[in-house]
Amino acid sequence: MIKHLFLALFSLLMIGCAELQQVANAMILTDDQVAFGLKDALNQGIDKKVNALGATNGFFNNELVKIMLPEELQVVDNTLRKIGLAPLADEGLKLLNRAAEDAVNESIPIFVDAVKGMTFNDARGILMGNKDAATDFLRSKTANALTAKFEPIIQNSLGKVGAEKVWTDLITKYNSIPLVFNKVNPDLTNYVTNEALKGVFTVIEQEELEIRGKASNRSTDLLKRVFALQD
Repeated sequence: MIKHLFLALFSLLMIGCAELQQVANAMILTDDQVAFGLKDALNQGIDKKVNALGATNGFFNNELVKIMLPEELQVVDNTLRKIGLAPLADEGLKLLNRAAEDAVNESIPIFVDAVKGMTFNDARGILMGNKDAATDFLRSKTANALTAKFEPIIQNSLGKVGAEKVWTDLITKYNSIPLVFNKVNPDLTNYVTNEALKGVFTVIEQEELEIRGKASNRSTDLLKRVFALQD
């Protein structure tokens, strides 16, 4: 009995020592290591999540960020499907998402520059801040530049793939339906730009939450040591 008790106490002591050692290792990190670790985490999220959005169907097949019709056009989608024009409605959705996928491919350099410009104070604030502090940092540093970059690309993409014609046909057919009094004429470029930005920051936040919440998602020893500070 005494032997078993001793073994149990010894095991608890070893577990406690391991946790204390983890904390000690984190505490002796230099400022540069903390900043580098946070930059690494952000780059990991950008590389893993944002690049995936830029692939074919990156938006369209991702239910978390898939671009749907503007709220005022939901009735258009529903009505067209009811009268047997589901393929036309599907094609309209696909073209919106294709435009977003084209634009996201141009976002990586903007994110990279924002991460490079992160200071130690930024890194400390992110590490000890809210669960989405890194995402908020990137949003504050890149949103305006991304909007300026996305809009012409999306406009060009919508024109290049014939989206304007598809949407003109779609909306014309809807507007010609008897008893439709609220005619529709949305600014698709502005809408898709905003939805694309929303999708980008959604997947970055998802990656941040995964890294913060699960030690197994911290891919390097430095990431594990840095995020031990917030644990």
